[in-house]
Amino acid sequence: MTPEAYKSLFTEDDTVGWTAIDNVFDKIYPGQEPAHYAPPLHYAAGGEDPLDGTSIYKSNQQEEHFHIVSYGFSELYYNEKAAGGEFSKWGFELTMRVKPFAGDPDKPTWVINMMNNLARYVFTSGKWFEEFQYIPANGPIRLDTDTDITGLAFIKDPEAGRINTPNGEVTFLQIVGLTTAELGRIQKANTRTAVEEVLTALAITNPLLITDLERRS
Repeated sequence: MTPEAYKSLFTEDDTVGWTAIDNVFDKIYPGQEPAHYAPPLHYAAGGEDPLDGTSIYKSNQQEEHFHIVSYGFSELYYNEKAAGGEFSKWGFELTMRVKPFAGDPDKPTWVINMMNNLARYVFTSGKWFEEFQYIPANGPIRLDTDTDITGLAFIKDPEAGRINTPNGEVTFLQIVGLTTAELGRIQKANTRTAVEEVLTALAITNPLLITDLERRS
């Protein structure tokens, strides 16, 4: 899309990238109004959270779980300079699927904090995440929790996938929780192939790669 075509289709009031994300999840969850969380103060204005927002959907696909999506790694708003670009800002948004957990009084809002921590890393380092990367959490991914999920891996979300927006390409990278043993296996090889092998094995019985904090090695 040329800048001229972009300007003819949108105005500065349009949330071009945000709407593109919403359209994806409206198709996955038609008619559902997600729980949406936004920081009290925008990051550009001195707020602590880099993400502009996070939405949590309820899914019954495969089994009951929450499906969380971030807003902020991609270009969310009107930006005619983004027209025709290959990637929308960092080129991805994060998602995560989490099985209901007894320690959560309602929704897994701890995932929002985790996503914002990952965003701080991206925004300050200038490095981004890609499919089949992994991160050791140096402890339980949900703080102060007796869980064996101590690492994270990234894979393209099996439902949201990848989209082309007027602001460029966006891949929905799903965070998958790894057990200590899985993390150790990946760290020993330290290759993306090892990450892919672990996630492929998990997907045999868990095709949507839902993170279960009670899962053990």
